[in-house]
Amino acid sequence: MLKRLVAFDTTSRNSNLELIHYIRDYLADFAVESTLVPNAEGTKANLFASIGPDREGGVVLSGHTDVVPVDGQAWTTDPWTLTEKDDGNLYARGTCDMKGFVAACLANVPAFQRARLKVPMHFAFSYDEEIGCLGAPALAERLVGAVPRPQAVIVGEPTMMAVVNAQNFGGGIVATFTGFEAHSSMTHLGVSAIHFAGDFIHWLNELQVELAGRKRSDIDTVPGHTTINVGIIKGGTAGNILARECTLNWGYRTLPGDDPWEVQRRAEKYIADLLLPKMRARHPDANITLKRRSFVPGLLPQENEDAARLALQWTGGNRTYAVPYGTEAGIFRGHGIPTVICGPGDISQAHQPNEFVARAQMDACDAFFGKMIGWAERQ
Repeated sequence: MLKRLVAFDTTSRNSNLELIHYIRDYLADFAVESTLVPNAEGTKANLFASIGPDREGGVVLSGHTDVVPVDGQAWTTDPWTLTEKDDGNLYARGTCDMKGFVAACLANVPAFQRARLKVPMHFAFSYDEEIGCLGAPALAERLVGAVPRPQAVIVGEPTMMAVVNAQNFGGGIVATFTGFEAHSSMTHLGVSAIHFAGDFIHWLNELQVELAGRKRSDIDTVPGHTTINVGIIKGGTAGNILARECTLNWGYRTLPGDDPWEVQRRAEKYIADLLLPKMRARHPDANITLKRRSFVPGLLPQENEDAARLALQWTGGNRTYAVPYGTEAGIFRGHGIPTVICGPGDISQAHQPNEFVARAQMDACDAFFGKMIGWAERQ
């Protein structure tokens, strides 16, 4: 199953419909009906489906179908062909993040159907997680409105099958700098949007240093502080023209329990009080705008004890963890369902060239589902 799923290039810029239709048809072969939740353009879709009795108390198994680009990465194998090596690892884009979990869910459909489930299992597969969890809000809303209330959500992001009950908040913002064009020898006549974008990046770097000094010891994320990243810069038309426009795609991740709006508020204040007046002193038409691209809700431990207790039973673990990255867990938790993160693979492999998931991790995920099935038969 994993071999088939990774063959679909579901990089977030592409449609995921071919993969979603494959999953729908696969489930239909087992007489499992799927519901698709498309985006506004109809180019992508979420999918949810249920196996077992139509009653409360089930478990949602959540995963995203999109992957990050392979552009410019030095892969030594075909990223869209599953390659198993002698080291016991399975290589391809998405094996770790997170088609491995989705494949394990689908491969266990026959086992779910053979079992005498007393509570249902729900699949919830989304689009565009990698660019801001854009599909999950509609998916979660439709799912909770369509099925009897589940008692837990398991988001299968890579955790090495450890149980995670806390995650960072995440904010994504596009900053657009508008300057005024002039010949590069006549800098007094114009405003370079790129230069002022550079000033903003420098300010973000200084803010990052400040935030790193607030490292917390009460939570086991690494690093234990808010992080900031500028991921994409675009701007300028020629080397001898002051750039009229420059855009920065940037974001931040805030620890659970910290103020998730602090970074954005401080950025807005710095721009309004200092940077924009400096630009407009050069030309009155200069401008800076901040547009929120995404907001990924965090996850707090005290909200998810019931899901954590169940997941620890199924993993055999004895403690929970916190992670610095964002997932769709906070979106499901926003609907009042206890949610944890637990899936095969090591997050350090995510987004890397030669991404892989260990065969042993896939086996551990299958064992997890086996214990889950046993629990569901006893309810």
